[in-house]
Amino acid sequence: MSVLAIDCGTQSLRAIIFSDKGDVLAGEKVDFEPYYSRESGWAEQSPEVYWESLAKATNRLKEKSPKEFQSIEAVTLTTQRATIVVVDKNGTPLRDAFVWLDEREAFGKPKLYFHEQLAFWLIKKLPTARMAYRRSKANWIKQNEPEIWNKVHKYLLLSGYLTYKLVGEFVDSIASQVGYIPFDYKKKDWIKSDFHYKWRLFGIERDKLPRLVEPTAILGYITKSVAQFTGLKEGLPLISAGADKQCETLGVGCFSPNVGSISLGTTAKIQTTTPKYVEVIPFIPPYPSILSNAYNPEFGVSRGFWLVTWFKKEFAHSEVREAEELNTFPEKILDRYLREIPDGSDGLIIQPTWTAGPERPFSRGAIVGFSDRHTRLHVYKAIIEGIGYALLEGKMRIERKTGVKLERIGLSGGGSKSEEVCQITTNILGVPTYKVQTNETASLGAAIAGYVGIGRYKTFEEAVQNMVRIEKIFYPDTEKSRVYSEYFNKVYAKMWKRMEKLYYELGKITSKINNPQNRI
Repeated sequence: MSVLAIDCGTQSLRAIIFSDKGDVLAGEKVDFEPYYSRESGWAEQSPEVYWESLAKATNRLKEKSPKEFQSIEAVTLTTQRATIVVVDKNGTPLRDAFVWLDEREAFGKPKLYFHEQLAFWLIKKLPTARMAYRRSKANWIKQNEPEIWNKVHKYLLLSGYLTYKLVGEFVDSIASQVGYIPFDYKKKDWIKSDFHYKWRLFGIERDKLPRLVEPTAILGYITKSVAQFTGLKEGLPLISAGADKQCETLGVGCFSPNVGSISLGTTAKIQTTTPKYVEVIPFIPPYPSILSNAYNPEFGVSRGFWLVTWFKKEFAHSEVREAEELNTFPEKILDRYLREIPDGSDGLIIQPTWTAGPERPFSRGAIVGFSDRHTRLHVYKAIIEGIGYALLEGKMRIERKTGVKLERIGLSGGGSKSEEVCQITTNILGVPTYKVQTNETASLGAAIAGYVGIGRYKTFEEAVQNMVRIEKIFYPDTEKSRVYSEYFNKVYAKMWKRMEKLYYELGKITSKINNPQNRI
């Protein structure tokens, strides 16, 4: 008996076969370009890239690991969040997917009633509501590609699209619903009232949305044509799991509010799991947990470890060449500088909020504290530390809202491959962190949902006890934590308030220049 977990990320797709003890029996990874850009800030990808990568991965598994492949009794799926695919009645994409990194915006303002506008204004969330309207890809399509919108039968997240390709049904997991969509995060269903402002805010008609099912439920069964294309056995059940961050949180064994989960990925996030509906950022909901009676409050840095990619591209050419010569990763070369540069980067601090978020819809990033002793390598360490400061801010907010202190935190994502990054993050957070037996925690979390779904385990707690093993623990260095705490409390925590008005003015100027129809 085994479960196949399919994890479709931003830059690759992984198909991994897990045993009921959480061991990787076999796995294949297919890399692809994360997106292409027809214009600055756009990020699109052909849905066929994801589907063909899935088939390539499963066929490789079948060829290279026939015994393990034959033992598969169920399939689970997890994907990147908030990537949008629109399809016609036959499930054929009408255009390429909007990748979650896409920054294009619709123009204008949402059609809110007077009392709704007044309510948003009173709670200082009117800019957030307008940002949500502009960022809805449904609104952008309506304004710029009306002929396509007239043909849209279903408006799907990537998880819903790949589910349709596998089982021929327009259905998706409740725990995959993350994005600018009319979803009731408290009740974990589409908004019931036709008069709710979210229908007008996001511009999606009810009949264009897929049916939703609970995690661990059966989404459908592998069809005959899919079996021929992917090599999977016809009739295998596809078990509902959740989006990648929710699966990572489960995959590190976080199912109580005293445990945290941090993803050191393209988007750096800190989550926990709690039975209470709590909004870490006022009026920004927690996401649905894979656990049916729980939520995943979250705080994050939307560009997170993308900043490392930016640094490598702009400043680390020599390290990239050295890594190529040594057949290793540039981050391995850069790790030694993390050890050499003093903690706190000699007073250089980066505020990593380079992309506007729902709480700060006009945010920018900042680098402060430059002096003549700073080098590009100080900037690199300051990036790692800046992300850590942002995650510490999230940790503190989550603790205030849940009323529970995080006692330990599981680490996942590409950044967690570096022990130096893990230790710096631990020192900043001031609590022990840990890594489990595999870095593929999103796939592991999906597999856990699969094993609960087929009845191998009766509860998630039982599944986690059997399938998740802590293999490395990082403990905070008391003196280093004290240094970071001083930088955080005396400088970083005050940066947003000091910079807020300047960011706002920058946003107004660039908004007028780039799109005169938009106003903050």
